[in-house]
Amino acid sequence: MLARKGLLPDGFLLTRLAEDQNQPNRSRSRSQRARFITKTGSCNVAHKNIREQGRFLQDVFTTMVDLKWQHSLLIFTSAFLCSWMLFAMIWWLMAFAHGDLEPRDPEGEPGPVPCVTAIHSFTSAFLFSIEVQVTIGFGGRMVTEECPLAITVLIIQNILGLIINAVMLGCVFMKTAQANRRAETLIFSRNAVIAPRNGRPTFMFRVGDLRKSMIISATVQLQVIRRTVTAEGEVIPVCQLDIQVENPLRSNGIFLVSPLIISHTMERGSPLYELSAQSLASEDLEIIVILEGVVETTGISMQARTSYTPEEILWGRRFVSIITEEDGRYCVDYSKFGNTVPVRMPSLSAKELDQTRGVQEGGSEVQPQGWGLVRAGRGGFRRGGRTCDSSAPQPWYAQSEKPAEREAEQKGQKKMVQLEVIGRQIEEDGLEDMSD
Repeated sequence: MLARKGLLPDGFLLTRLAEDQNQPNRSRSRSQRARFITKTGSCNVAHKNIREQGRFLQDVFTTMVDLKWQHSLLIFTSAFLCSWMLFAMIWWLMAFAHGDLEPRDPEGEPGPVPCVTAIHSFTSAFLFSIEVQVTIGFGGRMVTEECPLAITVLIIQNILGLIINAVMLGCVFMKTAQANRRAETLIFSRNAVIAPRNGRPTFMFRVGDLRKSMIISATVQLQVIRRTVTAEGEVIPVCQLDIQVENPLRSNGIFLVSPLIISHTMERGSPLYELSAQSLASEDLEIIVILEGVVETTGISMQARTSYTPEEILWGRRFVSIITEEDGRYCVDYSKFGNTVPVRMPSLSAKELDQTRGVQEGGSEVQPQGWGLVRAGRGGFRRGGRTCDSSAPQPWYAQSEKPAEREAEQKGQKKMVQLEVIGRQIEEDGLEDMSD
């Protein structure tokens, strides 16, 4: 759709197709897994057996805005036609009761003054109803002061016509200015990746804005939806857990001036802490991404959504760079927006990696035994003024001292003592010479 509108080049779609063919699609070999949010951002939940349907009529305006365009246009057209037909019937009955529809001899005496001039049939009454409601006023038909009831009907029809126009314009404006309209030019990477960043497994995806107008106060929110079972055996089908976006300020705010890679470090306290390459395929989870902000040009709040299932999360891959500097400005190549490259990464989870590194479970990270130890004399080590016996278990990186090195050290200490004795003798000889 974006390529047809001229917002994305054709090469972008071709690259995405080639990417889908090269990367393994694990969802083809199994039935499609259900998800709450589709890739386009719509809610994938069907509401059935709703008994209180009248609640939707209590909020007619929101119901009209939520309808599809063809249904809204059908309702507006039907409302205008029904109002025109209703008041056309009223004008025709009024003319019939007043005797305005009786044939008269054009050469005879003029009859009584009609309530509405130039109404001779139901067709002419229908045309007059349209002229009154849309204020066309061709001038051939008009209300006279003969019938006060006709003046009252004229006022009522004008007020009803204004109400219908106001509701129609309001619905059209709200439908064109909805939050998801601006989201059409916000794109997310088709797949998310898990790759090491700064020595830690990191969940990452890419987001970009195709328009030059900025999104003010943009924030990104991540949630994990998974099925959990409580200690009492209760099955919770929808358990929502927030994910902290990697940001030094500990906030979810971003500056979407160019495509960004949003990351989340899989550390202790993260819902993805126990996720490994083997368990990823069998996990029943869905990561929902919500991007919110204010449109710079209109000031209207907007929201873009997408989600990632385990089949759409690639382990051991990272995104390629798409930003280059040309002629003093930065250029973005959207043809490589979703391209990834493999990286070396173990298949262990973040929890298993921490256990192999000596991180204690259930507490804060502590340094491995022997970290920062210094010599405190022969056969012992000292840490913070305390002496530890050399028979205690030493860290894996601590190299055992060789006997030759100890002998060399002892020899060095003996030589230092000999030099000190020689120095004292020289000083004593010098003092004796000065006294003489």
